[in-house]
Formats: sequence, C-alpha cells, structure tokens
Amino acid sequence: MARVHFLTVGEGDCTIIEHNSGRVTMIDICGGNEIILKAEAKRFEALERPRGNFAMCKRPTNPVEYLRVHGIKRIFRFILTHPDMDHLDGFKALINSIPSDNFWDSGARKEKPDFEGSPYLEEDWDRYEKVRDGKEKGVNVVSNLAGARFQFANKGESESANGDGLYIAAPTKQLIEDANKSQEFNDASYIISYWSTGGRIIIPGDAHDGAWDYALQNHADDIGNCAFLLASHHGRDSDMSFDFLKIAQPAVSLLGCAPSEDLAYHAWRNRELYYFTQNQSGNVVLEIENGEIDVYVENDKFVESAGGNVAVTNREGYFHLVSISKG
Repeated sequence: MARVHFLTVGEGDCTIIEHNSGRVTMIDICGGNEIILKAEAKRFEALERPRGNFAMCKRPTNPVEYLRVHGIKRIFRFILTHPDMDHLDGFKALINSIPSDNFWDSGARKEKPDFEGSPYLEEDWDRYEKVRDGKEKGVNVVSNLAGARFQFANKGESESANGDGLYIAAPTKQLIEDANKSQEFNDASYIISYWSTGGRIIIPGDAHDGAWDYALQNHADDIGNCAFLLASHHGRDSDMSFDFLKIAQPAVSLLGCAPSEDLAYHAWRNRELYYFTQNQSGNVVLEIENGEIDVYVENDKFVESAGGNVAVTNREGYFHLVSISKG
C-alpha cells in the first residue's frame, strides 16, 4: 500500500511519499528545526474544546522526528520544489539524521538570503548548497526537468514499467533561466504529478501562473482530473489566475498554513471544488490501495464536523475523512 503524508509544518511545505516499491520520496521540508516535546499529547489536549478555529497550524510537526517515529531511516530522493527557506527549514538536521540517496535540483540559483533577523538558519542554506553542488558524499544530484522520463521516477527496469509514478510537469529550462535572472522563483517551482492507482496527486510547491500555464499547455494529462491537490503557495491568493483548477478538477484539495485572509477560498468555492485546510486537519495521510485513496487527518474534531468517520483510524491514529477514486 502506498502512503502520502502531508505534514503541518507552519507556513511551509513538507510531503513524504512511501511508494509501493519501498522507496521513500520527500518533497520540501519546513519546521525541521522545531523542538517539540510530547507534541502528540499537547496537540490532542488542545483540541478537546475547539472554538471554531481549530488552530492546527499552531501545533506543527517536526518532519525529522516524524520520519524517525515512523521508522523511515533513509530517503531515496529529496525533491526541493524551489529554493525558498520555507521549503528548506531543517534541511541540515534532515541530512544529518536521515540520509538521502538522490537530490533533485532544477537548476534554480537563488542568491543567498540575508539571515540577520531571519527565523531561518544559515546552516540550512549552506548545507543545501553543498548538496546541490554535488559535494555531499553519497548523494547523487538529479537535474531533470519537465517531461523527463527516467529510471525509478517514472521508468522501471523495463520500458513498460512506471517506476514510482513521479512525473515532472514543470519547470522548463527557459522558466529556470528566467527565474535565475529575475530572482523570482515561483514560476520555476517543480510541479510533481504522482500517478497513484487511486488517481493523480499533484504537489506543486509554490508554482505560479507561468509554471501552471506551461504545465497545462504541455502536460495536461499529468494534471487533469486529479484525485488530490496540494494547493500551490500554501493556498494563498498571490494574484494567481487559478485557471489551472478548470483542468485539474481535483476531487479533494488541501490548503496549507497561511493567514486566513490570504487564502484563496474563493477559487475553490466558485468552482464548487471540495477543499479543507491544514489549520482544520493538521497532518494528512493518504492511503492508496485497490484503486482508492482513503484520506485520514489528525484532528478528530474536524472530522466530526465534516461528516467523516472517527471510528475508522489508521496506524497513526488519524481519523477517516473521505475516500476518493479517480484511478
């Protein structure tokens, strides 16, 4: 059974995929430097008396600890969607604790940020540059872009096999070159389409209109009629067109952690698309088996309010929200 974990890590992203092959993919990291003591107990105590706002974004998960607790001792590939620090927070701690065999580098070359007064650590950036530049022993740097077909990602041992079902819908070399000149990297974000047996799961980092326009024009089959969408840029409005939702038509969308006034609720409501937020759900786990995706979330109070089934739990003790099938 394949499993996809969307972790609540504050205003950032972190996704972990446990493939049927046994390989593990991690896409972005945030909150990896958080010190969280007895996090589970504190989280559920705080949820006993919800007052409208479930506030799960204020109860983040440390991804490094999460991997450790779940017995994941090695990552086959780490995919950095784009080099913003809310997608790199805790990278050094991750590499020190849990080795990664491969690092996907799109070629984006952001200038080193100024860390004075920053909530992020310079050591994470320095370790990222070391890995990106091929100087980390034991880590292979992969530099494929949109449309690439390559072994283990979307090709197996034979031409007919699909590897781990990971397809790149964006960016292109031109989008990367433009971003490197402008130092605006959202249009150079990876858009990853995971072809699961229950339907496509789209993980787009902070993809903006340029990345989405290219993906829709050239890789609509990787995006269209998807089962699950992690909203790009954490679900913020960000002056995006959201036209991609007409093609993507996600059965379920997850909007990340951001101030409520910044979230683009209207883009989903106007199209009558089902969504929920990480502030409601906390961590989310998709379990994919027999052509169906079961969505489990951390917050039982939200599941009750949304009409899910709190009597059905998974191995994390999360609660069943909904089932999807677009396989």
